[in-house]
Amino acid sequence: MKIRKELWFGFSLMAAILLVTVIFMPWANMTNGHIGLLMLSLVVVAIMLGFPTAFTLMGMGVFFAWLAYRSGNPDLAVRQTLDLMVQRAYSVMSNDVLISIPLFVFMGYLVERANLIAKLFRSLELALARLPGALAVATLVTCAIFATATGIVGAVVTLMGLLAFPAMLKSGYDIRLSAGVITAGGCLGILIPPSVMLIVYGATAGVSVVQLYAGAFFPGIMLAGLYIGYVIVIAKLKPEMAPPLPMEERHIDLPPANEKIRDAISHRVLPGLIGAFKGSRNLGISSGVIAKQGFIALLPALALVVFLGFTWHLATKPAATAETAGLMEMGGEIGAESAESASGGLDEPKEEGLAEPGAEGGDLEEPPADEDGVKEPPADGAQEPPVAKEPPGAVREAPAANAAAVTAQPAATAVPPASTPEVAERQPIPTWYWIVLGISVASAVGFYAIFTFVRLEVFKMLLGSFFPLALLILGVLGSIVFGFATPTEAAAIGSFGGFVLAAAYKQLNFPVIKESVFLTAKTSAMVCWLFVGSSIFSAAFALLGGQDLVEKWVLSLDMTPMQFMLLAQFIIFILGWPLEWTEIIVIFMPIFIPLLAHFHIDPLFFGLLVALNLQTAFLSPPVAMAAFYLKGVSPPHVALSQIFAGMMPFMGIQVFALAILYIFPDIGMWLPRVLYGN
Repeated sequence: MKIRKELWFGFSLMAAILLVTVIFMPWANMTNGHIGLLMLSLVVVAIMLGFPTAFTLMGMGVFFAWLAYRSGNPDLAVRQTLDLMVQRAYSVMSNDVLISIPLFVFMGYLVERANLIAKLFRSLELALARLPGALAVATLVTCAIFATATGIVGAVVTLMGLLAFPAMLKSGYDIRLSAGVITAGGCLGILIPPSVMLIVYGATAGVSVVQLYAGAFFPGIMLAGLYIGYVIVIAKLKPEMAPPLPMEERHIDLPPANEKIRDAISHRVLPGLIGAFKGSRNLGISSGVIAKQGFIALLPALALVVFLGFTWHLATKPAATAETAGLMEMGGEIGAESAESASGGLDEPKEEGLAEPGAEGGDLEEPPADEDGVKEPPADGAQEPPVAKEPPGAVREAPAANAAAVTAQPAATAVPPASTPEVAERQPIPTWYWIVLGISVASAVGFYAIFTFVRLEVFKMLLGSFFPLALLILGVLGSIVFGFATPTEAAAIGSFGGFVLAAAYKQLNFPVIKESVFLTAKTSAMVCWLFVGSSIFSAAFALLGGQDLVEKWVLSLDMTPMQFMLLAQFIIFILGWPLEWTEIIVIFMPIFIPLLAHFHIDPLFFGLLVALNLQTAFLSPPVAMAAFYLKGVSPPHVALSQIFAGMMPFMGIQVFALAILYIFPDIGMWLPRVLYGN
């Protein structure tokens, strides 16, 4: 009965779209632009009825493109329509950025099948055991990390529904809260890089995917942080909804050696290991075992030392002013030579200058060439700004000698910049570095003061699950954001890293590779066909004049940029209820993007807002795919209505995060501006 209500909701929405189209469409005076709007409404209804999105877009686009061409020249309509299909398909397939999609997807499927997520969830569950709502927080952190590695919402929600959902229900968590945590956490993959959705938006809007990744980094962390904050507050205010983890589930078996050290010397790691290094009195434990445990225990300290050393290097790095100083000194020397030439000392420099340049001697016979900078050689032209600072008489009295002096002494002019690295000194250590150093040392002392052997085992579990995945993610994202590799190259590195992880966890076999390749081909084909369909559809919409009609209507409203932004985001939010993010990006973004220039809105910032807004597409009924993914793996007593109810608070958090990003745009724009100067 509940499913019927949802179907009735969907049918009611389709009926409303058709009713609005029938009432407001000027049937007696139809223009091509109105036919374009009719095509748009029919496409939305057809997709809501369940027709494949890509082929619906292609079919509608081809038919209405034929109508557009037929209104101009009926004899060539069929040929022009077929040419349009070929050109659009070829332009999409020749887009190099799209190569990164199958590579990122393949990396995600390999990581998913490496059985890494089960270990990651268990280690985070134990590490966060003292936190209110520890299981839910561990689920959100695992979802964020896994979503970052895969970017596939269905895979994250399904796997976490199998791992975390039964564990939360067994611990007495509220069904709605548990369902909301898994579905909202699983959707983070379409926002946190490397996201396939950002690649699709970048290719559609003509925005750099690298800058989109840099811009989406902090908004993604902000949204995940808001989710975690909400869960902690709920667990604190209503402990019955998220009870603490039972003590029997926190139990960890220690290795025999560590258990001996803990019972005989100290339960803390460093005092225990130091006390165990006493020759024959080391409790029968070999020094190699103790040294190995000590090395693992000191890894956080070593990582902190590396971080502080790198920070010191950046903080005291010499100012990059050598090139500018060199140019000024070169200019000064040239100016001095010019002044010397003007005062009469022209004989020897002039002879040397005529002897060395040879081929450039012809320039010396044309004094007016000195006044026309275009005729000067590149080396001379590069010295023009410093020369212009000298008194005009000093340059104009002996232009030939001046040119000869410049060409005759390249070594002399190159001496000052060559000597600058010896003079350059490191900058004094700034105050903020001492503050960071003090906080880091205090944190390290506090960490090792509570670092017990039990926590050492949890740290080992994190070393075996969290850190390998974190290194893979940082390697992929870091190479993209800092310009070491293009998204396609970084995706290839990520795919290789997925191979290495699967092999390290002994999960790399032919069935795993075969299934990963098949699922990758399936997902990539869907995305590519979507691009082809949307390209044909957008071309037909533009041919019919639908885009011009929409632009004229929006401009006639005389809105401010803020009003337009609010209207666009509201439309996208509403569209997220019946449509998925793929349809919204490929159908409606080509309508909004041309309007951004008129309202002076950065397409990069608009894309970040859209990416945050489209989180709702997976959490809003009736096409809330995350709910159906979770329902497919949840116990029978969990109703779909309970999953929908659990998603509603997280939808509210998404809207709140959208408002924060709009009010404080530097959350998304600061990193691209710092890295790329935007």
